[in-house]
Amino acid sequence: MGLLKSLSVRVLLGLILGLVIGAAAAAAGDPMVTRVIEGIEAFGGLWLNALRMTVIPLIFAILVTGIAQVSDAAATGKLAGRALGWFLGLLLLGSLYSIAFTNGLLALWPVSPEGAMALRAGAPGTSIESATPDFAAWVRSLAPSNPVKAAAEDAVLPLVVFAIFTGFALTRLPPERGRPLVEIFQAVGDAMIIIVRWVLLAGPIGVFCLGLGVGLRAGVGAAGTLGHYIAVVSLAGLGITIIGYALAVIVGRVPLGRWARATGPVLATAFATQSSLACLPAMIERSTDDLGVPKRIAGLVLPLAVAVFRMTSPVMNLAVAIFVAHLYGLEPTPLQYAGAVLVALAVSVGSVGLPGQVSFIISVGPICLALGLPIEILPILLAVEVAPDIFRTLGNVTGDMGVTAILARDEPKTAEPQGA
Repeated sequence: MGLLKSLSVRVLLGLILGLVIGAAAAAAGDPMVTRVIEGIEAFGGLWLNALRMTVIPLIFAILVTGIAQVSDAAATGKLAGRALGWFLGLLLLGSLYSIAFTNGLLALWPVSPEGAMALRAGAPGTSIESATPDFAAWVRSLAPSNPVKAAAEDAVLPLVVFAIFTGFALTRLPPERGRPLVEIFQAVGDAMIIIVRWVLLAGPIGVFCLGLGVGLRAGVGAAGTLGHYIAVVSLAGLGITIIGYALAVIVGRVPLGRWARATGPVLATAFATQSSLACLPAMIERSTDDLGVPKRIAGLVLPLAVAVFRMTSPVMNLAVAIFVAHLYGLEPTPLQYAGAVLVALAVSVGSVGLPGQVSFIISVGPICLALGLPIEILPILLAVEVAPDIFRTLGNVTGDMGVTAILARDEPKTAEPQGA
């Protein structure tokens, strides 16, 4: 019964039950049952729209407040500034790696057309627009002439650019004027998160309704494609974790055996809790005791990393979006990928600290929109996010400790306070 307390498990069970009942109805072939299921499926569409209505205001709010948070952290000193530089560099590296790795893996192991069709059957009201702007139009679109119109049209890239400028502008105001505005956006973001949590409480029912449609139109044939999705996204997360290991050993100059002993207990905690914050005490202890990181460095860099840095976020979020592109047979242009990387970097910072289910929708949805992809399929993928989420946390804590080890190597030993 303990497992049923987990929302992720209940959502997964809702999907499985919907698939089975929908497939049974399809096999029965009773027109009355089919009409009833189609009516129930409409409630899945309602649930999906309830999620979508929070995406744009929440993105804008968390980006403005996230930029203010990063700006405050950068002002705390050189070490924090260097840490933020490493965070940004690794997020960019991860984004480029994800595009190359995921597309390469799907070229070698493509999504089956039958499985893709089966899974797409559960996306109500999906519309695909293959807009491919040229370079000049893309550059012009970066600055929205009308931010309200951009928000209404789900033009997420120009909205992200506007939010970034707004966030930095607020940090340049006198504190007595800028801070109240930041707090207003913080309140808006918190209110949207509360709404999303309310909607996600009905997640098992909403996904069950959507799963009925998948089962009705495609039987259980979508199950194999969902397994394919889990494997691709998890492998992308595993790959960036291995890169984090390599950076700690090669750049941080930590012997492999020593690094494995230090990270072992932390990774075990990450696997059990799926929370970087829950791993923070263990990360500080293992970094200072096993890796010899000065306490003042571990005490600054690791909490900062948990607050603003998730190494796997752009990697696995882009992997999800790229899988969706292959699912629909779409090929985003290099310009769309450039926009998606910018969006991935921005939302990875802004969505740190959000609950896993909230973070999935808020982080992946904007990337899909930047790539010109439908997002109606995301609730189905959310239902099987339990396994990939483990790899997200494993990679995040590896990146946090890796950056800490690298900064400790470069930090002058004489800077350690006397008696520390």
